[in-house]
Amino acid sequence: MKQRVHGVIRGAVQGVGFRPFVYRLARELQLTGWVNNSSQGVFVDAEGEPVALVSFLHRLRHEHPPRAFIQSFEYAFLDPTGAADFVIRPSDPSGEKTALVMPDSALCDDCRDELFDPYNRRYRYPFINCTNCGPRFSIITALPYDRPHTTMRGFTMCRACQQEYEDPADRRFHAQPNACPVCGPRIALWDAEGRSIGADDEALVLTVAALQEGKIVAVKGIGGFHLVAAASNDDALSRLRERKHREEKPFALMFPSLQAVRTACSVDEHEEQILTSPEAPIVLLRRRVTAIPGFIAEGVAPHNPYLGAMLPYAPLHHLLLHDFGEPVVATSGNRSDEPICTDEHEALHRLSGIADLFLVHNRPIARHIDDSIVRVTDGRITMLRRARGYAPLPLHLPYAVPDVLAVGAHLKNTIALSRGQDILVSQHLGDLETREAYDAFRAETKEMQTLFDAHPLTVVSDSHPDYLSSAYARSRPEKQVHVQHHIAHVGACMAENEIEPPFLGVAWDGTGLGTDGTIWGGEFFVVREKRFDRVAHLRTFSLPGGDQAAREPRRSAIGLFYAIAGKAVFDWQNFLPLQTFTDTERATLRQMLTHKFNTPATSSAGRLFDAVSAVLGIRQRNTFEGQAAMELEWIADETGTDVYPVVLTPSTARSGDRNGPHVADWEPMVCAILEDQQAGLSTHIIASRFHRTLATTILSVAQHMELERVALSGGCFQNALLTRLTIETLSAAGFRVYVHQRIPPNDGGIALGQIAAAAYMGML
Repeated sequence: MKQRVHGVIRGAVQGVGFRPFVYRLARELQLTGWVNNSSQGVFVDAEGEPVALVSFLHRLRHEHPPRAFIQSFEYAFLDPTGAADFVIRPSDPSGEKTALVMPDSALCDDCRDELFDPYNRRYRYPFINCTNCGPRFSIITALPYDRPHTTMRGFTMCRACQQEYEDPADRRFHAQPNACPVCGPRIALWDAEGRSIGADDEALVLTVAALQEGKIVAVKGIGGFHLVAAASNDDALSRLRERKHREEKPFALMFPSLQAVRTACSVDEHEEQILTSPEAPIVLLRRRVTAIPGFIAEGVAPHNPYLGAMLPYAPLHHLLLHDFGEPVVATSGNRSDEPICTDEHEALHRLSGIADLFLVHNRPIARHIDDSIVRVTDGRITMLRRARGYAPLPLHLPYAVPDVLAVGAHLKNTIALSRGQDILVSQHLGDLETREAYDAFRAETKEMQTLFDAHPLTVVSDSHPDYLSSAYARSRPEKQVHVQHHIAHVGACMAENEIEPPFLGVAWDGTGLGTDGTIWGGEFFVVREKRFDRVAHLRTFSLPGGDQAAREPRRSAIGLFYAIAGKAVFDWQNFLPLQTFTDTERATLRQMLTHKFNTPATSSAGRLFDAVSAVLGIRQRNTFEGQAAMELEWIADETGTDVYPVVLTPSTARSGDRNGPHVADWEPMVCAILEDQQAGLSTHIIASRFHRTLATTILSVAQHMELERVALSGGCFQNALLTRLTIETLSAAGFRVYVHQRIPPNDGGIALGQIAAAAYMGML
């Protein structure tokens, strides 16, 4: 006797060919009924012989498309209705919007083969895609995921494309962005005034010629514009740096092939898998010592042992890199501290004076999405920027959370929305340093809520009142909750790894307002009983000039040693950081520190890195965030084993507060560093000892707190050497260590942590 099964499949099941898969499977098993998209997921109603239904349910879970994942499948057996056939029904937009949106996916092998097949009707068509690849999050405007709810709604499919779209046996069956040269988007090359000087394939030919001539071309991709120039052309890169006001910060590279990447970089099997994955992020790779001279100009990443490499992921990139035949710089199409451009007319205005030409297309971009950035250490992924390819897939919590909006931090901002046990984290939105960036943040916050039909009851923000994200939160009518910055860091690691308290959380970064009004950044928390207790921190020191010290490591160095020697530090003859200031500047610094004017106290591990870098003569001024700390990591001799002393003292030793946190006193370490430096010991060895000492400092606190689990978070743990040494040191002593892998350890994880920490502490 026939039976019927009716169910809903939730998860990443829209935009990945899931309905065509269900349709073909049902027809193969001779089932009747229907499947459709809804705002909640994919609904299935199938009837047939019991044995066939059991096989159907099993194969749905285990044979689904590779880009799909099933979060839940709820179903019930019901009486059959006598359906005569199995069909794909029109989508149902009603009800609560709980379906997941898929990230944009790199071009699949099948489409790439067609792209370069002269006999295929999509030969050299820059917008080729199928159900297994192509734009998703960057083009969707509403749920459920159907063509009228995307930026492809203005392109009516031709007869041939419509036939593919309706053919269950075709790879493009219900592929929403389906198009071809007859009916789809087109490209054009514009000059700096916006005049078209070539269209379609001619535009590509002219673009390649321009790159060969050393021109800078703004190229509209999937989630926004890149500024593109030949990676071997030092003159072009110098002009790009000058025009973009980007002194030394590395440029990302796009290579024509994996073989070309191997010419410039060392690539292990884990890095190869990520480079060639559907997510196709930028991967930080170590430069090859034997690289071909001139293949990659020094101006790509000055003095940097790493290169940020990616492979073409959009068909337009494949065509451009195939024809050019060499790697190109592909850096974000924006001005400093602004979001990337997504509209060609906007780009003409905002990138005026930077780009010589504009390679554009007429498929609108719904939201700006940067390239994701990852690095691999000992087979473990560290996400440095989470955007294209990963966002907005959720993180799943072991408990449900009320409807909440978290607005993140001021730098590397992301936002997050909670829906039950899912936390949807936005793509990287950037630093909220300009009006343009703040406007983009507000727009994306609104669009995320609209897309997912979110109606938050609570808004969570950083406890720093001057963050623009915090100011935005205060402008909203919902309940306000504030979470301290470093507690949010630990909360993010707790949520991502589903850590059960009690555990020790370590939050090390550059800056964050503490509950005592000082600048925190070297913090230890014990998490238990719905509390985050600050149990230890690095010893504080003064930052002459406040925020200016983050741009000038030499200021951190002077503040650090002023805490040890007082005014006498200004009489030291061989103290490198002091020598970089004029007599007048030194006098001013002395007055500032003596009278405690604009010299906030900090426990920041990031500023400690800066100070040591300046003392060793590595970097006195940063030209981009974190530069001094990065260069200190790069020069470290990783084979060393020695450490410097650090003393862990009860807070009563300094403050008389019996219940206050312990203090990790760095004074013995930095004095030994200065002695070694002045004695002529190699900076490579000193840098190694410094990193190892920080790892043993974390071990000392962990041993004192006697908690088996330790979670590491904060921007300092982007440092691969520090992270590796800390994991090795703690693991060897029997501790279980948790780090970030899917969410950045930097402020890109703050929004997730704000929700997780607020929920755990019962603040929602």
